[in-house]
Amino acid sequence: MKLIDRYILRQLVVNLLFAVAVLSFVLVVGNIFRKLLPLLVNHDLPVEYLIGFVAYVLPFSLIFTIPWGLLTAVLLVFGRLSADNELTALRSNGVSITRICIPLLAVALVSTAASLWLNVVVAPAAQEEMRATVFNLATRNPMALFGSDQVIDQFPGRKIYVGKKEGNKLENILVFEFNDEAMPMKVTHARTGLLETDLPNHRILMHIYNARYQQRDETEPYDLRRMRDGVNVAEGTLPISLEDLYEKEKRRASRSMLSLEQLLEQLKTGDSKMRSSSRTEINKRFSFPLACMVFALVGVPLGITAHRRETSSGFAMSLVVGVFYFLFIIIADTLRANPKLHPELLVWVPNVLFLALGFWMFRRLSRQ
Repeated sequence: MKLIDRYILRQLVVNLLFAVAVLSFVLVVGNIFRKLLPLLVNHDLPVEYLIGFVAYVLPFSLIFTIPWGLLTAVLLVFGRLSADNELTALRSNGVSITRICIPLLAVALVSTAASLWLNVVVAPAAQEEMRATVFNLATRNPMALFGSDQVIDQFPGRKIYVGKKEGNKLENILVFEFNDEAMPMKVTHARTGLLETDLPNHRILMHIYNARYQQRDETEPYDLRRMRDGVNVAEGTLPISLEDLYEKEKRRASRSMLSLEQLLEQLKTGDSKMRSSSRTEINKRFSFPLACMVFALVGVPLGITAHRRETSSGFAMSLVVGVFYFLFIIIADTLRANPKLHPELLVWVPNVLFLALGFWMFRRLSRQ
């Protein structure tokens, strides 16, 4: 029996690693194109920054890909065992389906432990580090944030358009400066410009030449008759604070970036919505890893039932089951600020439903 255990274990591990690798590649590449495409197009992104970005995105991707990959592996392995009549041979020799699934139980327990560690410890810290890399990139290489024919909107209170860029020189520059109500109060146009990093003061200096600007009246911004127009400047400097950039990113931090200690601390606040959101995030981090056990239980009868279909059906079935499972998590996450609906309990609903379904299907399979 040990030979059979090693055979099933090897098949599960190989298929699990392959499925996790494929799914993680898709998610990581998707995040790279979504967040870093402008920098990649302009060839200004340092290689170490790209490697760091992948390293920080990967733990968050593994939160989803480990359970999903395990489900895919179970469907493929047990579907193949059933199609090759290996399960029939084992069961005809008195080996129960429960005994056959012992290697799967070991893989599911290890996957659950890994997912729990990623959810609670690694992924929040990795997301915080990924956010901080924006500040580090701007400090080391501010030119990487600028590109030809691009609008740079990372800096708070400003939007900067650059028509052409060669090295550290800029041409055809438009700088829009906004007030607290997101109204453009000042527009500056410069024919040329030059970037300089002022590290001691944590800022970028944009030197502009042959510039002119228009500015609204601060007391009556809607009165265009009070707008100052056509003021020309031969040379000027626009300071851009890097600390403001970091604070902007810090304010945009989601709860998925907070540590477990920070979430527990928020439970002591008087804001009911904040307490509800924190409770939901805490429960989500502990309920999500159980998807490995749930998918393992559901995947065995599903894989055996669909053994006559093509192998690719395993991926399709895992996609359907995974989407249905994660849909509950998304709904609960959307309602996290509504304590009356108890979203902290909704995140456990998919586990309860799929566990009940899995036990029923597994029991029915065992009696056959």
